[in-house]
Amino acid sequence: MAWDPLGTIGSAYWISGGQWAGKSTVARILARRYGLTAYHYDYQANHAHYDRRLARLVREGQPARDPDPEEMWLAHSPAEMAAEVLEGFAMDFEWVLDDLRALIPGRPILAEGWGIRPEFVHDLGGAERMLVMVPTDEFREYQLCTLDRARTFHAAVTDPDQAQRNRLERDRLVTADCVASARRLGIPVLEVDGSRSAEFVADIVAAQFGLDPHSDGARQTSRVDTVQSGE
Repeated sequence: MAWDPLGTIGSAYWISGGQWAGKSTVARILARRYGLTAYHYDYQANHAHYDRRLARLVREGQPARDPDPEEMWLAHSPAEMAAEVLEGFAMDFEWVLDDLRALIPGRPILAEGWGIRPEFVHDLGGAERMLVMVPTDEFREYQLCTLDRARTFHAAVTDPDQAQRNRLERDRLVTADCVASARRLGIPVLEVDGSRSAEFVADIVAAQFGLDPHSDGARQTSRVDTVQSGE
């Protein structure tokens, strides 16, 4: 069990899964609806954790610089890229736990993000308070057509089309690995197909976590296994 001096980690709810499944949207809805504190992994990973990565490079005597886009997106296969991402998640999760230890919310924290892996939460003893959200293949294609951050590749590389294909395949592999891990550990997977509103999906997640607006955020209902819906 991780060091948890204030009990913040042990009472947290966790949402992991694939890109563009609506994790952040659902977390915001639940935070406002139930008075939870939402922790957004992607923001921390791209800001506070980014600075910690640079500091780590300096301590190791390496140049403190961003990865070369050409090297990052075009020099390796999607499988190699996915393996690197998964390896980095382990280090990031230690920083996530540091972030959560610093919070003293009145109600539980809801931590969401693709780097919050099922096996990490399972090792903390938090599997009963976790859900994995993934888009169906069809909804993922829809998101790629409608979300600018999904369909657009912003890094300056010599072959942006190939870089985008590598990125998408990398993300697909990371998502598939997350689902396989969740199923192996008995953590429920919510497949989002885009047919229902975000509020409807939030209802499903709230029921999974047993959230009650008149309670202190404690679990009230039993866990489902695999659920399918959309937003």
